[in-house]
Amino acid sequence: MNATLGIDIGGTKTLAALVGPDGAMLDQARADTPAAQGPDAVLRTAADLARRLGGTGPVGVGAAGVIDPATGVVRYATDSLPGWAGTPVAEALAQRIGRPVVVDNDVNAAALGESWAGAARGHAHVLLVAVGTGLGGGLVRDGAVDHGARGGAGEMAHLPAPDADELTCGCGRTGHLEGVASGTGLACAYRLRTGADVTGREVAARCAAGDAAAAEVLATAGHALGRTLAGLVALLDPQTVVLAGGAGEALLPHTRSAYAAERLPVHADVRLVPAALGVAAVAVGAARAAMTRRATRLPTDSGPTGTSSRPSSVTFPHTTETEPQ
Repeated sequence: MNATLGIDIGGTKTLAALVGPDGAMLDQARADTPAAQGPDAVLRTAADLARRLGGTGPVGVGAAGVIDPATGVVRYATDSLPGWAGTPVAEALAQRIGRPVVVDNDVNAAALGESWAGAARGHAHVLLVAVGTGLGGGLVRDGAVDHGARGGAGEMAHLPAPDADELTCGCGRTGHLEGVASGTGLACAYRLRTGADVTGREVAARCAAGDAAAAEVLATAGHALGRTLAGLVALLDPQTVVLAGGAGEALLPHTRSAYAAERLPVHADVRLVPAALGVAAVAVGAARAAMTRRATRLPTDSGPTGTSSRPSSVTFPHTTETEPQ
């Protein structure tokens, strides 16, 4: 059976998976991402995993950051991958492994994976929101990722959210959805209420243990997220909304309640469902992108004058990348 290789390059782990033509993951290998060592070390790790698993044809990559889908260059990235902005991932990885490479943002890849082989299987129009340390989104239309004009479509982290008026988003501003509906937002809101400095994961654990303040924080975050998703459904008209990420799982009950209350009757059949592929979603979606999109050609070693063709960094100061797991 032919299998396509998909790679998930995140700030903490790199996962490679061989994916069959039906979306089934046939084999996998993973390694810690050597983020502190810089882009070359990150790409070397990804190439090592690719060579270990093999596969045929183009390789798909889902990577943290805002990615130019036409070139596979990272246009913006946070400090989770130092020096990552400006990295020509498609070109550099193709040089290392000798195969064409397709690159997309990791949340976009997760959305494509869930629409193809996960919670939204069989649906061509899907909105995915990934709520982890931060918040990100991906939009699939007609079975393909909708990238927008600059590769940044789906970045819902910075939508206005009144419940976040005193909470700081990853972009540095207040009043954005990520400021309230994210692991970082949960931790910040809980600290404002109690003075305790704990993680978003711990806030969820305290809620489960009966902590009233933690329960209020999760309810507020879930309400904000559910109302926003209902508005996005009215705007984008997807068939399914998929909620991914560890913090997303904790927020799901409150998010579903607010979503159902705010959703227009015409969209009553647009379900809000939890993601099904877990940590494999990005790699599976990246493999699907490699199957269906033209991969970057194998590059030459240099430009016409013998200098590197690596582009300069382009900064998107109000964008935050999010890993979906």
